[in-house]
Amino acid sequence: MESQLQSIFDSILEGNAESTKQGVSTALDAGLDPSLILNEAMIKAMGEVGRLFEEGEYFVPEMLISARAMQAGLAILKPKLVSGNYKPLGKVVIGTVKGDLHDIGKNLVSMMLEGAAFEIVDLGTDVTPEKFVEAVKTTGANIVAMSALLTTTMSNMKVTIEALKTAGIRDSVKIMVGGAPLTDNYAHEIGADGYAPDASRSVVLARSLAGM
Repeated sequence: MESQLQSIFDSILEGNAESTKQGVSTALDAGLDPSLILNEAMIKAMGEVGRLFEEGEYFVPEMLISARAMQAGLAILKPKLVSGNYKPLGKVVIGTVKGDLHDIGKNLVSMMLEGAAFEIVDLGTDVTPEKFVEAVKTTGANIVAMSALLTTTMSNMKVTIEALKTAGIRDSVKIMVGGAPLTDNYAHEIGADGYAPDASRSVVLARSLAGM
């Protein structure tokens, strides 16, 4: 059992998607509990990827490759988790705000959060405030994550927060923001609950906002 979990862990760390899928399939065939595979192999591996990034040993490309390997394994594991009594840490509605078409950072945050056991509702790019509001209402998400890479579009984060207030659902969600031009001060000014400077720290922030 330990060797099977270690194999999945190593495959994700190396960014080997095929090996990760094979490892997950083998572990499931051997009767390992899907939650055990998720928690003890996959989430641990993404935690280690985050640590290596923080220490400057991994960079964005390595994070991206590992996150894709994790997603490949998760695609096989998800149906088994759904059929069990697995509960995600929270549900995150994520998107790049209106007027902004950049998605690499948003995609990486999305994958890292999924690897940390959050359920993700990805709205894509150029997301209007109305779409964020609608997504929160229809999915029951408890976290909204907004990204902006342009100084000209970051103001739409504030517009979205105001729209959530107008819709009467601001208090039912935690709002986290990120992107190159943002700062902690700006996040505070627009009324967000937190700011993450990179994908690794977005996981730490989301866990704290979810009360973990």
